[in-house]
Amino acid sequence: MSRIGKLPIAIPAGVEVTIDGQLVTVKGPKGEMAREVRPEVNVKVEDGQLVVTRDSDVAQIRAYHGLTRALLANMVTGVTTGFTRKLTIIGVGYRAAVQNNVLSLNVGKSHPVEMPAPEGVEVQCPTPTQIVVTGPDKEALGEYAAKIRAQRPPEPYKGKGIRYEDEYVIRKAGKTGAKK
Repeated sequence: MSRIGKLPIAIPAGVEVTIDGQLVTVKGPKGEMAREVRPEVNVKVEDGQLVVTRDSDVAQIRAYHGLTRALLANMVTGVTTGFTRKLTIIGVGYRAAVQNNVLSLNVGKSHPVEMPAPEGVEVQCPTPTQIVVTGPDKEALGEYAAKIRAQRPPEPYKGKGIRYEDEYVIRKAGKTGAKK
């Protein structure tokens, strides 16, 4: 039995889960999300909990079992509390600004990079060197944050670039400059 898959998902108050065949819809205070689950995996609501089971013990179906449970747990968490990803910009002259949910990055390119946020994802800049991405969909939020970071990933010599707030960049020593 999958250690992740066999754990039931508690459905908090104010969250409504409907199952229509293979389509699972979760509705809560932060929005509504729907996902179609694999036919090898069964989803049921029992005693105020979401229970994920499987028919077979084949390795691939066991993997689907744990994956489906994790995706559904993220949906329930997303519609109740939501997810947040924070990024930090390091570098002289590097900055970010938001206008109408469109992120504008000045990160050493010849032009500012305009990045509109996807549906359901909200982006904010509390300071010109901080970016906060929030939303109920963990997958879309993570993908958007990764695209922001990809515009100028942190480099190992001076550490300049865009990095996640909790990311540690391993620094290299660089040239020694001394000749023998």
